Parts: sequence; structure tokens; C-alpha cells
Amino acid sequence: MFVDQIKIQVKAGKGGDGMVAFRREKYVPNGGPAGGDGGHGGSIILKVNKGLRTLMDFRYHRIFKAKAGQNGMIKGKYGRAAENLYIDVPEGTTVTDADTGEVLGDLTEANQELIVAHGGRGGRGNIHFASPKNPAPEIAENGEPGEERNLNLELKVLADVGLVGFPSVGKSTLLSTVTSAKPKIAEYHFTTLVPNLGMVQLDDGRDFVMADLPGLIEGASQGIGLGIQFLRHVERTRVILHLIDMSGVEERDPYEDFLKINDELKKYDPDLLKRPQIIVGSKMDMPDAAENLAKFKARIEQDYGPLAQAPQVMAISSITHEGLQDLMQATADLLDKTPHFETKAEKEMAANRSEYRFDDDENTPAFTISRDPDATWVLSGDKLEKLFKMTNLDHDESLLRFTRQLRGMGVDDALRERGAKDGDLVRIDDFVFEFYA
Repeated sequence: MFVDQIKIQVKAGKGGDGMVAFRREKYVPNGGPAGGDGGHGGSIILKVNKGLRTLMDFRYHRIFKAKAGQNGMIKGKYGRAAENLYIDVPEGTTVTDADTGEVLGDLTEANQELIVAHGGRGGRGNIHFASPKNPAPEIAENGEPGEERNLNLELKVLADVGLVGFPSVGKSTLLSTVTSAKPKIAEYHFTTLVPNLGMVQLDDGRDFVMADLPGLIEGASQGIGLGIQFLRHVERTRVILHLIDMSGVEERDPYEDFLKINDELKKYDPDLLKRPQIIVGSKMDMPDAAENLAKFKARIEQDYGPLAQAPQVMAISSITHEGLQDLMQATADLLDKTPHFETKAEKEMAANRSEYRFDDDENTPAFTISRDPDATWVLSGDKLEKLFKMTNLDHDESLLRFTRQLRGMGVDDALRERGAKDGDLVRIDDFVFEFYA
């Protein structure tokens, strides 16, 4: 089964907790704090594996969690950092944040890596909080929580040349003839339900990858037929071979077919029509094919002007092998002078990089205040909740430090402005305390 879209959940490892410890050794008269820092949590990294062709492996394994860092230890010893978790993906995978829609990366090269969730840093041990006023602090930080994300993975096959056209125009037959690929071929529409890839090797040493893309029909960009399910795979190609059935067996107008398919490509992404096309008249071994081809060229000349300005039109028969060698040579020549085209994902990532962005600390409020039906005040917000999770509530000094941090953030004043009074209950996550300012 070919799987080219999947949604997964990733959660990086939490940092290890810092330690509260003191030195009590015979020959160390002053002793002092000696709690070590926690280790860094494991990050989650996507890595391209050339051996993979689809996202099939993710159908049954969609949740990935990295390990937490080791807690700090006595005598100032650091906790061990957790190993990063690597997830193999095929070449051509585009990674998008499912919640925000932001494109995080486009993985197109062998062994390319992308960090999709950073592990949390380890909490500091009490050795960092010693001061002349408090030489023996019972203060340590918990480890920072690891990043958690929902991701959409979308595979777009990597091919130099894409075969497009209505169903049953001979795309699969052409691919099987000029490469060693073995796509399914039958006398009915939509025989091809997944993209098929093959390598074309020419006598002059040149080679390129060709993709047979499932048949499009009018309305595909609106979801008709196979819909846009496979239109995305055209994005990677540099040259399009547009196959047109010249046999007339199905009594369709070849030129109307040509216009309809180009219209679907334009509706999906107007830039697809900037890619050079070779119009391939197929099934030229049929009786009426030559006459239909002549009419087609006349329509092309009528709309485009002289044929020198129109897309190149070539005639082939995959059954008799007529014109195949010339078509492959012309395709290779066109590839030699055709640059790489940016995909939608690459454009979006470039736009995101060029945007001027304020630092999150300046834009994001440190906290928000709401109220439960039972009159409990609720403090929330990423910054405040992160600070809370990194506070070690087992030690009174750590708790006092947290209250000072809240006061410094302006929480007390904000609660007073909202009408909070001494003795009111305040909740942060699942921790409830009484308010006194």
C-alpha cells in the first residue's frame, strides 16, 4: 500500500531535575551545597532513509516519545543526557506543524536531518543558588519540559520527469517500456492508483527518474476522481510529459483533453505551468491517430501561433516503440537546461525566514487570568506554566522563590485588579494555593 500522508505526535524528553545536596566530608570543613544539574532531555529528529519509499511504517506507530534526562546527583555530579530519538522518513517528505500549519522542513537529500521537538534542558542543582546571604540554599529546579508537537508528514515523490494525462492514455505503458518499472496495466480507467517510479538510462550516459502519476480528470483540483491526492507529486518534477491519446477510440477531443489537464494543474498551483512540457501523442499505431495528430497540431498553431512558440509535440507508440528514443533524448536535453523549481513548501519556508519576527518574549503575554465556576482564580500561559513545572515544590525555599517570581511578573497586582481578595483560591495547573498579597 502506498501511503503519502500521515499525522504523528512527537514528544521530546524532559530535562532531568536538579539535586538539593550538601557536602559533609571529614576533611571538607566548610561543606556547602553540592547538588548537580539534571541532564538534557532527548530531542526528536527526522532523518531521511533512502531505503524507504512510502510513509507506510507510520500507519501503526504514530506516537513517538524521547527519554528524559537523568536527575542531578550529589557531589555536584551532572545527570546523564538522554539520547536523541531518530525517526526514519523517505526522501521527499514535507513536515508541517498540524496545529499552526507552519512548514518546518522539506527533506529531500539522503541522511538529511530535521529537529522537530527539542528536549528540555536539565534543571539546576542547589550549587548554583548559593550566595553570601544564603550559603546553604535548599533550592533546585526541575527539568524543563520537552517540546510536544502534532506533525503532518506529506510525501512528494522525487522525480525529474512527470507523466500526466487522462486515464488510459498510455502513461504506465510508456514507463514500463522505457524503464524496468512494472506498473499495473489494464484496459480500464484508474488502473494506476499510486505513483510509479522508473529510471531512464540513455546510451550517452545520461539518466533521469520518471514518475507515472495516477490519471487526472476534469475537476481533480476540486476533489473529483482521485482528486488532488496525487497532484502534489507533480511539484517535484522539472519537466512534464503530457500524454494525449491520439487514437480516438474513446471519441474524446485530444485538444480539449490537453486544455482540461493543464487547467487542473493551474488550479492546483499556477506555477506548475511554468515547467516545460512536451506534448506526447500516444497510441500512434492506431488507424486514425495520424489524422488526429494533424488536427491537434493545427489547433496548437492556432492558439499559440507558429509551432516554434508552442510546446513541442512528439508522436510515439509504446507498442511498436516508434518515437520512444527521440522522446527520451528530447526529454534529457530539456532537463539539461531546466533549473530546479521551488515547491510550495520551499516558498513558504523562504517567506517565513524573510519575515521580520519579534521575539516571542515580547509578543506573548507572560500569563492570563480566568475564573472557574467555583470562584477559583486560574493562572495560565506558557511562560508561567513552564516556570511552575520547573519549580521543585518539595522544598520551601524553592516555593518561596516561585512566589517571588510571580510577584515580579506582576501576578499579584493583576489578581488585585481583577478583584481577588486575601484567602481566595488560586490554581496553576493542578496546584491550588491561597492568595495573600
